Amino acid sequence: MTIDAELLKILACPESKKPLAYFREEGFLFCPDSRLKYPVKDGVPVLIVEEAERLDEASASTLEKRARESGLL
Repeated sequence: MTIDAELLKILACPESKKPLAYFREEGFLFCPDSRLKYPVKDGVPVLIVEEAERLDEASASTLEKRARESGLL
């Protein structure tokens, strides 16, 4: 199940208030600014900071690079 494109346009990280990159195949949203990886469960984004995974700088940098190369950011 995917997230609607219109919904993706308005979603933002609750911590940084910045746009999110949607990794559809892997089932998560990612915010490069806060380095948070939010799960998507049954097509529903779980945008709760306490339930997100905070990535280390190297992992976040790798994901941000992938997102930019894929046009997700």
